[in-house]
Amino acid sequence: MAGLAAETSVVVPDQNLQNQGIEVVVGDAVRLETGQRRVTLADGSLISYDKLFLATGASPVVPPIEGRDLDGVLTLRGLPCACKIKEAFATGRPKRIVFVGAGFITLEVASLLMAANPDTLDVTIVELLDRPLPLMLDADMAALVRSHLEEKGLKILTGERVDKILGREGKVSGVALASGRQLPADLVLMNIGTRPNVELAQEAGLEMGRFGIKVNCYQETSDPHILAGGDCVEKFHLITGKPVPGQLRGPAVIQGRLAAKRLAGYAIPFPGVLNAGGCQCFDCVATSTGLTEEEAAKEGFDTVSATVDSRSKHGMIPGAQTWRLKLVFNKNNHKLIGGQVVAQAVVSAKAIDTVSALIWGGKTVEDITTHMCACNPDISSEPSLEPISIAAEQALQKLVAV
Repeated sequence: MAGLAAETSVVVPDQNLQNQGIEVVVGDAVRLETGQRRVTLADGSLISYDKLFLATGASPVVPPIEGRDLDGVLTLRGLPCACKIKEAFATGRPKRIVFVGAGFITLEVASLLMAANPDTLDVTIVELLDRPLPLMLDADMAALVRSHLEEKGLKILTGERVDKILGREGKVSGVALASGRQLPADLVLMNIGTRPNVELAQEAGLEMGRFGIKVNCYQETSDPHILAGGDCVEKFHLITGKPVPGQLRGPAVIQGRLAAKRLAGYAIPFPGVLNAGGCQCFDCVATSTGLTEEEAAKEGFDTVSATVDSRSKHGMIPGAQTWRLKLVFNKNNHKLIGGQVVAQAVVSAKAIDTVSALIWGGKTVEDITTHMCACNPDISSEPSLEPISIAAEQALQKLVAV
């Protein structure tokens, strides 16, 4: 959409697969016949299988509000959506854009469009909850992101619900909010969630979970000949053990690899998800993993948290960029259960992967006070501001005070 990558650069060419001896069949699967172990395509052709892997993904949710079918109302999900948005800019040159939902895809697309069309767009983001990135960041961390986006010219309306999409002669003209406010719009981009594509699996009689196809830790479905993975399957949270959607790239990639290993005779279990993710909006990078304080409270955890402001380099080195880290600990067993980063540099935001590893390792606040970074003035802050260990020190002091 921003002209930074070609459409062909985001897909695996068929020839690459064929070079590995893989037969590529392009078509729509319309039915699974589990008894005969075969797949029926839309053109009537049949493909037999010994083992089948379902990776049917997910589709965007569009709420049943008036005006959703107007020309100029689009969703943010995958390459086809991106191509439609690109076409809208090529043919209609929209100036006023309203985004519905303030998740990470919205913020990335909004910032990319603004950067690619400087001083020409009027962009407003409408979010039902009280902050942008409500599933990633607590309010104190999200405030940093909001401030940065508003400095760049984005308008963010929180605590607002879209009541109706307005149109004129079949084309979108605005958005009406439940508060009575109306926003003019040439383009409305919806990003309020997804639903797993489970129709094939349901019709085949596979067991369903709350958030998709039910699979065991080896990606096997209720049918011993069918495996599944990615956005279409239900996952479980590493910390809570509860079922979750987990519709992010990381789990999908790992589940695909584990399913392949299972077919090759290995038995490596899927570890669960932490919903680790991130996004870049202009010069701001936000990442998170595990539970936010708000999520932890809803799950019944008593928590203690610590927030540390740091720099990407030692203070004596020119060009240092600021970043903030927040760690969330379970007060009962002192284990790390969540982390969030808001930074000006990608390298700083990637510290979230270290936080994920510490959660996977079951590390406690006491353990993390001994976390030692690879130190160099050009690539890390001074020892007094190495945020992971310093956040643990601060959290330990709070626990001792209790």
